[in-house]
Amino acid sequence: MTIKAVVFDAYGTLYDVQSVAAVTDEAFPGYGELISQIWRLKQLEYTWLRSLMDRYEDFSVITRDSLSFTLKTLGLTFDAAMFERIMDKYVHLDLYPDAKQALAGLKDQKLAILSNGSTDMLNALVRNTGLDTILDATISIDTTKIFKPSPRTYELIEKNLGVKPHEVLFVSSNPFDTCGAKAFGLNVAWIERVTPQAMAAEFVKADLVRPLSMFKAIRMQMDEYGLEPDYRIGALADLPKLVASG
Repeated sequence: MTIKAVVFDAYGTLYDVQSVAAVTDEAFPGYGELISQIWRLKQLEYTWLRSLMDRYEDFSVITRDSLSFTLKTLGLTFDAAMFERIMDKYVHLDLYPDAKQALAGLKDQKLAILSNGSTDMLNALVRNTGLDTILDATISIDTTKIFKPSPRTYELIEKNLGVKPHEVLFVSSNPFDTCGAKAFGLNVAWIERVTPQAMAAEFVKADLVRPLSMFKAIRMQMDEYGLEPDYRIGALADLPKLVASG
């Protein structure tokens, strides 16, 4: 495996989308985790439905709409200032603790993000977390007017970085994204942060299934599309060794 570029998904891969729960729980005590799970589930669902309906809106609009849906569905009262305070967390998401170390260990490859995020959202997030000095490119799917896992989105890697699909290692913790990238022809590493065994044990022990447990079961387990990632790793920290061994 001769890898010239390592390209990362952003949300859920480099950035912990569940870190919004700190803000949502501050705004709505006791509801933080529930809001964060429904919000993320609807956010992804809206990207897929808008792609199918050919009614594109950028990710900032989708993120706002899915948050509005969530708060209204739960019957929570909010004002504009509170809504904007929650939304602002999306440009200040927490990096996974091993993200910067992993990127530093890949300095011999081109490094980029390919994300459903809008250009403005991504640029702000990358700048606010200090990755703007590390990454060679931050690529939004905006120009395609369709969301991942459409093949058109993965074409942006070669257009922006000048590397062929077989020269790219694409990294994602999102199974839908992993399968989409593999179907396109990229080398793919899936970050399996929650194993099926851990998932099964969590359900067995739970008297009441938590929202986060359901999210992990629905969105963090490999989908049945007949597509398998080339590599399964447990964390971003495993990447430098994987690339070096190739």
